[in-house]
Amino acid sequence: MTTKAERTTAFIIKTVAPVFNKYGYMGTSMSDLTEATGLTKGALYGNFENKEALALAAYEFSINRLFEAIDERLNVEGSSLEKLFSLTKFYRNYDVFTRDMGGCPVLNVGVDARHNNAQLSAAARETIKIIEGKIALVLEEGVKNNELRLPVTPLQFAKQLYTMLQGAIAMSTMSGDRKYLMNTVAYLEVLVQKEIKK
Repeated sequence: MTTKAERTTAFIIKTVAPVFNKYGYMGTSMSDLTEATGLTKGALYGNFENKEALALAAYEFSINRLFEAIDERLNVEGSSLEKLFSLTKFYRNYDVFTRDMGGCPVLNVGVDARHNNAQLSAAARETIKIIEGKIALVLEEGVKNNELRLPVTPLQFAKQLYTMLQGAIAMSTMSGDRKYLMNTVAYLEVLVQKEIKK
């Protein structure tokens, strides 16, 4: 059973995660955090050493939600091709999935923290590597099972695929037009069918 302190910490992280994600580390003030949680500054710092520790915990909370969703899509029953299409189907509605998170945590934190928070920036880079690795494992399995043929290594193809997805997310976010995401996902599905399916 969790203690009251553990429940409070979990509540704080869950509540402030979308605030940090939406406004960024520098753009989020302590008053934003106290307003969101209904707690005092002292109560927040009673649970976290400083703002940076709270921001990192909030990022990890959001990223774990994303990892769970990606794992769920990549672990479906079926061929590697079906797993890839399960992932692209998820990304087709990625903006909906991330709406209550304050947007895409990989994009938002990755860009925001690049020049103002080394720890968060490193966490975002690690997230990218992990997601690319998850996709690469599916591709590797597809090659091994003679379902896919790749012009490059599985990891290199995974990097290109994820780059296109994240680029579409960035364009969709900046323009407010989800067609960037929808059209890129549709293109990726055709590419997978025509170029790498055996």
